[in-house]
Amino acid sequence: MHIYQFKPGLQGAGRTAEFLRENYVGMDWPGIGNAENMSGEHILHLLGQMDLNQAEEHTQLIRFEEIMMFCHQMKDGDYLLMMDEDRVHLGDLGDYYYLHPAGTEETSLHHRRGVTWLKSFEREELNKELQQFLLRPDTISRFDRPFSQEQFEGWATKSEEETGRVHVDTQTIQRAIEVLQEAMQSDDADRRVRAAIAILQYAK
Repeated sequence: MHIYQFKPGLQGAGRTAEFLRENYVGMDWPGIGNAENMSGEHILHLLGQMDLNQAEEHTQLIRFEEIMMFCHQMKDGDYLLMMDEDRVHLGDLGDYYYLHPAGTEETSLHHRRGVTWLKSFEREELNKELQQFLLRPDTISRFDRPFSQEQFEGWATKSEEETGRVHVDTQTIQRAIEVLQEAMQSDDADRRVRAAIAILQYAK
């Protein structure tokens, strides 16, 4: 599988919460309809029909690369990293689909891919290669080598030595929460407050 990074940018500004809630990411390229079965040559032809100055022509080349990557190169089962300020959301990509403009708002992002969101990280939790990858200015870009799912999940985040954190299994965490919940029933008011604070800090 391949790893892609996606920045919502101007088109998706303010829609990150919607992407996460509705399980998709979207783009919009005026003049380009359903690109599922559209060849690269035809996409270039449509872009070439627009009356542009030299600077805009360069932008159109970037747009062509975005269209080809989003609509054709991405595949079901690839992974997507979406920037959200200092947070990064990891998702499993689904198929491309086109939302026809009829009956939709003008601001709709008509070119879409389904996403199953898997987990979220603080950007600093990712290893240095991925942090550098996320600094690329492109709206969409692909990491320079493929991975298996197992390889990626074992490689993507920093090691315990790098973070200074020790891994704690889910069962131990659950037991610790139960202990704190029991402490909240204590007759000691100070103990109840400390237990409540610890639970609230964990929930952040």
